[in-house]
Amino acid sequence: MTDTNLMWRIAGGSGDGIDSTSQNFAKALMRSGLHVFTHRHYPSRIRGGHTYVEVRAGPEPIRSRGDGFNFLLALGDSFARNEQEHAYYGNEEIKPLSENLDDLNEGGVIVYDTGLINEEDAADIRIEERAEENGWHLYPMDLRNMARDHGREVMRNTAGVGVTAALLEMDTHYFEELITEAMSGEARDANLEILEAAYERAADFEFTHDLRIAEGSHDTEQGLMSGSNAIAYAALDSGCRFISGYPMTPWTDVFTIMSQNLSGFGGIAEQVEDEIAAAALALGASHAGVKAMSGSSGGGFALMSEPLGLAEMTETPVVLVEAMRAGPSTGMPTKAEQGDLEHILYTSQGDSCRVVFAPGNLEEAYEQTRDAFELAYDYHLPAILAYDQKLGGEMRNVQTSLFDRDPDPSLGATLTEGEIEEAAHHASGKFKRYQYSGDDGVSPRSIPGQKDGRFLATGNEHNEVGHLAETPENRVLQMDSRMQKLDSIRAELDDRESSHQTYHGPAGADLGILTWGSQQDTVFEAVDRLNERGVGVKAMGVSDLKPYPESEVSAFLESVEQCVVVEMNATGQFRGLTQRELGRYGEKLSSLLKYDGEPFEPGEIVEGFESSIDGSRPGGQNVKFVPAAGD
Repeated sequence: MTDTNLMWRIAGGSGDGIDSTSQNFAKALMRSGLHVFTHRHYPSRIRGGHTYVEVRAGPEPIRSRGDGFNFLLALGDSFARNEQEHAYYGNEEIKPLSENLDDLNEGGVIVYDTGLINEEDAADIRIEERAEENGWHLYPMDLRNMARDHGREVMRNTAGVGVTAALLEMDTHYFEELITEAMSGEARDANLEILEAAYERAADFEFTHDLRIAEGSHDTEQGLMSGSNAIAYAALDSGCRFISGYPMTPWTDVFTIMSQNLSGFGGIAEQVEDEIAAAALALGASHAGVKAMSGSSGGGFALMSEPLGLAEMTETPVVLVEAMRAGPSTGMPTKAEQGDLEHILYTSQGDSCRVVFAPGNLEEAYEQTRDAFELAYDYHLPAILAYDQKLGGEMRNVQTSLFDRDPDPSLGATLTEGEIEEAAHHASGKFKRYQYSGDDGVSPRSIPGQKDGRFLATGNEHNEVGHLAETPENRVLQMDSRMQKLDSIRAELDDRESSHQTYHGPAGADLGILTWGSQQDTVFEAVDRLNERGVGVKAMGVSDLKPYPESEVSAFLESVEQCVVVEMNATGQFRGLTQRELGRYGEKLSSLLKYDGEPFEPGEIVEGFESSIDGSRPGGQNVKFVPAAGD
């Protein structure tokens, strides 16, 4: 658990290489045999502003960020826009130290760069006094000038890693290995030199702390990746060969990974002028016979509402990803939130006919992306993957065997020319693309260019060959046919051996936690802690948002007396969806909500849950409890 893990936070300014340094630190720990998990925090600026990354590491698998952290490497912000204490945003240069102290656990270690954070600045924030109050162990070091002495100031990151390794009594072998792999010539030699110099200088300190790195080992080959990697790799394995998009945080990660890799698979990536064009281009590619995807975040996805409705009306398969961020409007572009659920479910015109999945972790992101492509192309409708900055940006080790799967280049339910020849046609010779289907709601599909497969594709309500038709009888038949797909998909998902809903905890527990998407594994760690404390509780992570898994959630709620719904938004959107689908359980459901831009820590869920069941009504600045109806 948290107490036995290293929780290392590196803090600096955006542009200081904090993200890349943290990734290399995490990779080194992973190669040494440990399990790792990262959490990234950065401001909504192009450059400058306080940023940090946490790396949690331990000998056992890690599901979530920890509670606070126990080692701070504060580099200072070398891109600070001002250094004046009374400026609007304060003295930004020292924020990597001053703004991280509240989360540092008692007895933690602090290394800070006196090259940017001088004695006067440190005195202004009472660093010595606070260290004494909290049992912190201070190790100030002039990393900036050490880096300058060895070549370039940017190498103070490497110096900070060297100091960290010394204080934790870590072997620098894996850091040296990573430097050698990534660099060559003078840059490589200079970084190796400063790593060694910083290590030796820190080793001379009189250690006052007892924090050390654990030993571990891996039985299988491991890779370090994020949920964005998993979604992109799954799309490639699913046969996706076209992506169109416009950059928008945090969706940009998936778009970038796909753009970097598609050409190697014979595919095409297009950056276009806006999100309407992006979604429309993906529809065009799919209509022409290519597996296609697009996506965005927040306001960008709002612009996709019209093409999304067009995909539903024309029954054109496509996969869209929606990377949620804190809104409304621009909101907090780089912060995690689950506030777009209702938008994703219902945006567009008329009654929506779409699949929506919200994977709970990296493995599920891969699996459910593949399922999204399969269902989209088998049932001729849009499938949407909902995730957020937490899942998209956090990195952890995963078995590389996860990706040992056969690729799926097929276009799903598409007719061959021979089958088209035998299929129904209008007297004019046009193919009955939208003929009223059987039990599953899926009409036969041809691809432009196939002999005898021509039809009209229009956003208007249409008859069997695509011509505009507004008779009441036709409207009911076409709507019923499209909506039947959702029942068919739900039945297919219910019949599969592997469910998208994930369970954790003792089956006989009388208390429950329900969650969705990226909070799942944090909830599961909290459940483990609660059971260790003698509180019998189990949890269910829901990924199927549309069509809703009524039977599975009903069975879970039937088995518990009370259930807390944990989610990152202010209005309890998933609780609202559950009550809409399963209103009879409304009196069992309460909410634990967080919407400050930071994902839950396991300890917050533990505290909130314990308070909810003893009636003390948890809440406060960062976490809000909403009781069950009637309480």
